[in-house]
Amino acid sequence: MSPQFGRVLTAMITPFAADGSLDLEGAAALAKWLVEQGNEGLVIAGTTGESPTLSHDEQIALIAAVVEAVDVPVVAGAGSNDTRAAVELTERATEAGAAAILTVTPYYNRPSQEGLLAHFSAVAEATELPVMLYDHPGRTGKKIETRTILQLADSVENITSLKDASADPGETARLIAAAPEGFEVYSGDDGLTLQLLAVGAVGTIGVATHWVTPHVAEMMQAFFDKSDPALASEINQRMLGSYDFASQHDAPNPLPAKAMMKVLGQPGGDCRLPMGPEPADLTERARQVVAGLAK
Repeated sequence: MSPQFGRVLTAMITPFAADGSLDLEGAAALAKWLVEQGNEGLVIAGTTGESPTLSHDEQIALIAAVVEAVDVPVVAGAGSNDTRAAVELTERATEAGAAAILTVTPYYNRPSQEGLLAHFSAVAEATELPVMLYDHPGRTGKKIETRTILQLADSVENITSLKDASADPGETARLIAAAPEGFEVYSGDDGLTLQLLAVGAVGTIGVATHWVTPHVAEMMQAFFDKSDPALASEINQRMLGSYDFASQHDAPNPLPAKAMMKVLGQPGGDCRLPMGPEPADLTERARQVVAGLAK
């Protein structure tokens, strides 16, 4: 049985115009192109979508524009480190037509596990949509512990999945082994996707999938449909340069993805501060990655 949101999703960048304003036409066009490339779903207004720099009104307008543009599930980023704000965004994203809600660990204030239980429960109560937890301790400063995820999966009916960017495949394996039937884990780290598939993840929410979706879809087919892990590994190796490019010390995500969209002639524009400016050679690095994939 296929996962509820598909196997290959992209955490989409948010296109901006030259003056830094939100480019809704560009967002719709990029979303359509990503679906044409083989994405079975899209995550909008997440970290890669520069959600920290979007106003709530911009965030909802972006979600609505993409929902109208594509016929695949749109998972709406609606997280905050303020529970009241996360609840409000969740309610508004639901009204905007999202298929599901992505809700990230509250960042910076680093709540206790009990605080996380209360926060995520409040978010889930604000919608009838499926809710996907997003665990990314490298960005938020707080790990959602396995026991907390399991308690939420067991006790909150519409918390149905996890985007896992915790970079600990062993712990992810333990989580999946103990999770209730139907609870789905998606890789949130391009470079660890194949390892997480091996321990039971159902798919990926990628950044490099902005430009390697056909390769990722081929890897998924080799792994799931052909039961050929060796072939899946071979395909994965072709994408190692793309994984490295997607986030770098001098060009953190989403700077590389936006540079790549310029090279490929897709909407994107520049990042809003504080993410910019791009390193002077980033576009050339993007061209080299594309050339490498063609070999």
